[in-house]
Amino acid sequence: VQPSVPPVPNYKLCMSIPEWLQAIQTYMKMLQYNHTGTQFFEIRKTRPLSGLMETAREMTRESLPIKCLEAVILGIYLTNGQPSVERFPISFKTHFSGNYFHHVVLGIYCNGRYGSLGMSRRSDLMDKPLTYRTLSDLIFEFEDSYKKYLHSVKKVKIGLYVPHEPHSFQPIEWKQLVLNVSKMMRTDVRKELEKFARDMRMKILKPSSAHSPVKERSRGKSLSPRRRQASPQRRPCRRDKS
Repeated sequence: VQPSVPPVPNYKLCMSIPEWLQAIQTYMKMLQYNHTGTQFFEIRKTRPLSGLMETAREMTRESLPIKCLEAVILGIYLTNGQPSVERFPISFKTHFSGNYFHHVVLGIYCNGRYGSLGMSRRSDLMDKPLTYRTLSDLIFEFEDSYKKYLHSVKKVKIGLYVPHEPHSFQPIEWKQLVLNVSKMMRTDVRKELEKFARDMRMKILKPSSAHSPVKERSRGKSLSPRRRQASPQRRPCRRDKS
C-alpha cells in the first residue's frame, strides 16, 4: 500500500500570515524528519535559487522525510508568493560532549515580528511563532532551547533576505553576519543583531559572496564598486560545513 502523500498547502485569502506559516510547518511535519542517515535530496548551497526551487518542487512530489537544510529550501519555496513575508537563513554551530553540530532554520520577518520555520529532531529547535519583537529575541530563544539539551551555541550565522523571484540566478546568501556568540556578551550580540536586522529591513545589505557578475547584469554597473567593499575576509571560513 502506497503511503498517503500529504497535500501541499495552498494559501487562501481568508488566512492570516501566522495561519499560513502554521499550514506550511504542519505540512513539513507530515513529511517527517529524516532519521535514516541517508539524505534523499542533494542540496548544494551555492546553487542558484532557481535550481534549489526545482529541488523543492521535487520534495513536494516525492513526499520523503527531510532534514533541516531541505526544510529551509522547502520553506522558501512554499512562502514564495507572499511578498510581505521576508525569509532568511539562520545557522547555528553548537558544541556538545566534545562534538560540533550544525543546524539551520528559516528565519521569518513579517509585520514587525520575527519567527521561524524548519525541521529538527527536537521540537523546540525548528519552528517558532511569529511573535518575537526583535531578531535577537528570536536568536536568544533558540539559544535557551539549546541549553535544555546541554548544547552551547558557538556561532550564529545570519543570511540575507531571499528574493521572492523563484527563477532568480542569485544564490542564497547564507552567512552575511557571523557572530562568535560564545566569546561575546549578550548585550553585544543583541547590539550586532539589531544593527544587522535594521540594515536588512532597509535592504541596504549586498551579498558578501560575489559569485557571478551575471546576476547583476540587468541592473547596470553601479553595483561593482560597492561589491568590492563587502568583506572578503569572511570567505576562508567556508570549510566549516553547516
